Amino acid sequence: MYLLIVEDNDDLAANIGEYCEERGDTVDYAGDGLTGLHLAAVNRYDVLVLDLSLPGMDGLSLCERLRLDAGNDVPILMLTARDTLRDRLSGFETGADDYVTKPFSLPELYMRLKALVRRASGASGHLTVADLVFDTRSLIVRRGGRRLELTPTGLRILELLMRASPAVVRTATVERAVWGDDPPDSEAALRGHIHQLRGIIDKPFPEKLLKTVHGIGYRLADDDKL
Repeated sequence: MYLLIVEDNDDLAANIGEYCEERGDTVDYAGDGLTGLHLAAVNRYDVLVLDLSLPGMDGLSLCERLRLDAGNDVPILMLTARDTLRDRLSGFETGADDYVTKPFSLPELYMRLKALVRRASGASGHLTVADLVFDTRSLIVRRGGRRLELTPTGLRILELLMRASPAVVRTATVERAVWGDDPPDSEAALRGHIHQLRGIIDKPFPEKLLKTVHGIGYRLADDDKL
């Protein structure tokens, strides 16, 4: 998943983010509503964790602006200490997809986020970066209309990078997506998979999408459109 956490409690945001990153996800953070609105408007997140009480712009206003003004349909999980029926209804009325009250269980929160992402991806099932298209239901990848054949590992890496695009995905995050909690001691194994993936999705085409950010990780993006 590529998620945005909009939460002004730094410790809580860090706890959620670290839990997700340990499972191979990519996380961005915003500590106020205006920053969260900007990030949600310019990036393609899989899901948002949105606190109701925020400085600058509250969560209800942010959610409403995304839905009505920007036409953004990213799944939104509202996170708040308020637990009245009126508060929950207000959240859903402004466009939230789920509602969790504090305190909460991190495993439950994570499962709710995964469920929101599954439902959203099931609606279209397509990831697109430039002329590269990945049908996550059939596992068919095409670029410029040409079908590409990838290994299972290549598919996992490609999906991770496409969901995060145009953001950088750290090397450790890619390794967790491939090998879970038991990555190899050397980065050479991952570099081999990246080299193979690049040869399939980039080498036959004039525009290169897969970039290595040395010392940090990898990104998949059409830089001409950024």
